[in-house]
Amino acid sequence: QLPLEESGGGSVQSGGSLRLSCVASGYTWSTFCMGWFRQAPGKEREGVASIDGRSRTSYLDSVKGRFTISQDNAKNTVSLQMNNVKSEDTATYYCAPCYYTEDGQWKNALDDWGQGTLVTVSS
Repeated sequence: QLPLEESGGGSVQSGGSLRLSCVASGYTWSTFCMGWFRQAPGKEREGVASIDGRSRTSYLDSVKGRFTISQDNAKNTVSLQMNNVKSEDTATYYCAPCYYTEDGQWKNALDDWGQGTLVTVSS
């Protein structure tokens, strides 16, 4: 199975909003969760938000209350609405089918990553 393709990144000022999307065709929602991840320069990739087949969501603590993950089953898309962005949100964002670990984290279910979409937040 191929990595997903992300879109919607760009430059935004601190406090602004951005909406990221990816098309998740070919994946069974009941089998995988869908997750957003990010990687900032010089840092490890981290899970930002995830949503499972029952629309239950999980978030990285630092984005709770600011980011919202959603899915559109009819369009096979997963979106990440980013509000009140901060400079520390600057990163390349990736979308991937995921699975949950015993400690509640979500990991990429594929071996590869897509191209990602760059989000740059300026102060």
